[in-house]
Amino acid sequence: MALTDSCKYHGKLLLRRVKSKNAAARGQRDMIRNTAASWGSLARAFHWGLGIAIIGTLAYGWWMNHVPARADKFFYRSIHADIGYLVLLLTVLRLVWRGLNPTPALPADMPSWQRIAARVSHGALYAVTILVAMLGWAHSGARAQDYSDFFGLFHVPQITSPDKAAADAFEHRHIFFAYVLLALIVLHLAAVAFHHFVKRDRVAARMMGTSEVDPAR
Repeated sequence: MALTDSCKYHGKLLLRRVKSKNAAARGQRDMIRNTAASWGSLARAFHWGLGIAIIGTLAYGWWMNHVPARADKFFYRSIHADIGYLVLLLTVLRLVWRGLNPTPALPADMPSWQRIAARVSHGALYAVTILVAMLGWAHSGARAQDYSDFFGLFHVPQITSPDKAAADAFEHRHIFFAYVLLALIVLHLAAVAFHHFVKRDRVAARMMGTSEVDPAR
């Protein structure tokens, strides 16, 4: 009888441990994916990684066009192009991940015009980021000496053929829309500051992973 009771006890203990491990595994998966109230860890990683990469690339692009001696420009521009290829790839991957996950709800009391502005500004950020990267890629292929060598590891296929006039046109548009992207980033940061310091609705905090937003707020 005592042996039977011991077996039952250890069986229940083992079952509880298995359930606990399964719950922990589900919790880890839930932390990676978005919910209706918060961004998952992967979405946050994409956000911060791309944000740093894009701002850094814009700053680096300005620097390489104004500071180094002309004889060094090809080297610096090659690095700029390599980072641009990475930004394009990560942006596409982020959009795919976003499409596979729910988008956290905005506060219920947010005016409709702010909801529309948020959607338009986010869409514009994605679109212009991709446009700037594609124009840079097109400029690379249109040059007589392209920027296809990816950090010395392999050659990135080019989407255009050598053409000096086209290369100049792509470069001018690349620079113009880079400034447009910078303006959109400034607007995005201003909106973040407005939500965090003025409305205090914690919309910004959820991207930091410090708090979930109550959709009713």
